[in-house]
Amino acid sequence: MARAAPVTSPTPRPAPLADRSEAVLSRLQLLVTRKLDGLLQGDYAGLLPGPGSEAGESREYRPGDDVRRMDWPVTARTTTPHVRRTVADRELETWLALDLSASLDFGTGQWLKREVVVAAAAAITHLTVRGGNRIGAVIGTGGGVSAPVRRWRGGPPPAGPGVLTRLPARSGRKEAQGLLRAVAGTAIQPGRGDLGALIEMLNRPPRRRGVAVVVSDFLAPAEQWARPMRKLRVRHDVLAIEVVDPRELELPDVGVLPVVDPESGELHEVQTADPRLRQRYAEAATAQRATIAAALRGAGAAHLRLRTDRDWLLDMVRFVAAQRHARTRGTTR
Repeated sequence: MARAAPVTSPTPRPAPLADRSEAVLSRLQLLVTRKLDGLLQGDYAGLLPGPGSEAGESREYRPGDDVRRMDWPVTARTTTPHVRRTVADRELETWLALDLSASLDFGTGQWLKREVVVAAAAAITHLTVRGGNRIGAVIGTGGGVSAPVRRWRGGPPPAGPGVLTRLPARSGRKEAQGLLRAVAGTAIQPGRGDLGALIEMLNRPPRRRGVAVVVSDFLAPAEQWARPMRKLRVRHDVLAIEVVDPRELELPDVGVLPVVDPESGELHEVQTADPRLRQRYAEAATAQRATIAAALRGAGAAHLRLRTDRDWLLDMVRFVAAQRHARTRGTTR
């Protein structure tokens, strides 16, 4: 229900992102450098506050410590529970899973949802490449999972129903710009993609411990992607960025509204003047978002929600500030 999108939008919209990608990406880089640089991470820390992955010294266990870091040999020798401290890697590897299925080609706010996806990818990318850190990405479009996985060899990734594209992890700002140009140039295809298959691409083959960022509207059924997310969290710090449009949360009172499902192409006419219908829609949307949040929380992923009618950069700053504040108070590890 919340997946349907109005056929027409009265809000004038700028040219498609792919047609003005260079100017947009340059502006995004400037915004990120000015407002986010040095906030999300230090020289070698991850995008999410937390421990590194290299083994360090042991210390006695304290309530609240992650039991997965138990140092059993020391515990056996001393008969006192110990945990192994970890230190930050000298090179961080970050992977993006970018959902560009047909439901992302929609927006009634200041941005299209796909533009928010690209903006979030730009923010993560420009911050990750500092200090020689590496960034890679996997991109999924609509059409299902029957098409073969393709590898990116420069330029826009190949387009087509069900295409899953892998952009190898590389370091350097020039490579990062190439990655973002490839993301911005990806054509959204009709049909429904498989978010679970996209996330699974980050699990196979196994990669060194690092940061995984999944950017999507998460409108696919939670049972499709929740298990791959849990698997991803076992090895990596996971950040889930949920992209939302206000019309996916509530309907305006505008009379008969033609809506179309961008993934199936089904067209419906909805009488939005009916207050009971608008209430049921809002309740269903609220329940849907609560299910998404619960699935992400169950997977152990940090959850950031970005809206098309809000300042996405300010929301990112507030999210990271809250994460750091919680860490300093000892409520996150």
